[in-house]
Amino acid sequence: MSASSKNDAAPASGDFNTNPIALLEGIRHRGRVWGDLATQYGVANPDPPWKVTLEATCDVLAEGSCALPALERRWEEDELSSELYADVPFPERQLLALAHSMIRRGLFDEDELDQRMRQVHERLTSV
Repeated sequence: MSASSKNDAAPASGDFNTNPIALLEGIRHRGRVWGDLATQYGVANPDPPWKVTLEATCDVLAEGSCALPALERRWEEDELSSELYADVPFPERQLLALAHSMIRRGLFDEDELDQRMRQVHERLTSV
């Protein structure tokens, strides 16, 4: 499949919303990328520890009930990467695009994601 035909293919929903999501915009603007964190903490691994979980989440969403079919997710990721998250490095861009797609599909909402992020932050900083 050529790059142009891949980009021309619309998702099955036909009305994917690429408008910014406030919570994700906040993350995008204040977020710290793995490259910076790895340098700060002296980690040599070029891949963030959450990359495997990100890839597994994408795979699981595409299986069974197809909450987010792989081709649609990739199309949405490409759209979001060019329109909204172009200034964010990979794989953080992929993570934001996945969260965006999941919120737009109603798999969870901004408040749920924000609450979960706060819980994780509390666990990480309580050590």
